[in-house]
Amino acid sequence: MSQHDILVLYYSRYGATKELARLIAEGIESVPGANARIRTVPSVSTVCEATESSVPVEGSPFVEYSDLQDCIGLALGSPTRFGNMAAPMKYFWDGSSSEWMGGALIGKPACVFTSTGSMHGGQESTLLTMMIPLLHHGMLMMGLPYSEPDLMSSITGGSPYGVTHHARADGRAAISPEEARLAKAQGKRLALTALKLTA
Repeated sequence: MSQHDILVLYYSRYGATKELARLIAEGIESVPGANARIRTVPSVSTVCEATESSVPVEGSPFVEYSDLQDCIGLALGSPTRFGNMAAPMKYFWDGSSSEWMGGALIGKPACVFTSTGSMHGGQESTLLTMMIPLLHHGMLMMGLPYSEPDLMSSITGGSPYGVTHHARADGRAAISPEEARLAKAQGKRLALTALKLTA
């Protein structure tokens, strides 16, 4: 990674969280000197012996733990699973003890984002649960301030804890204009903060 890479790490099943990640990356790269490094995590299996290829068939490359060391900031996204992050994302963080012991993320800014199938499907609790391992890693958590007018007008998603999206039951609802603007604003805010902290 270059000196000013910000890691955008997500897991997505139907594509909505992936699209939020892309929009956050767009916001990051709107800041001169900031680069978004988009990564995902492999799926997990109920069959203990099953493993996924080390190279994704399509889409973003899989994250490596060295990405945590190299980034100057982190945007973390997952769909909601009963008010919590999805198992593949939790599995990745469960394996990050070496990075925790080495202080790889201490003092770096982070934000979180999510997508849900129902309006009251646990968006904010998912954002909060994603913050917990990041706080253990010593990261500086960032939300979305109400100076972003879309927080007050969005009827499909959005939270001061981080951008959200209501994908509906089939997971196919498009990102709303308000959600898109909030995602870009969140990425821009993260990038500006990360660059100030590394100056």
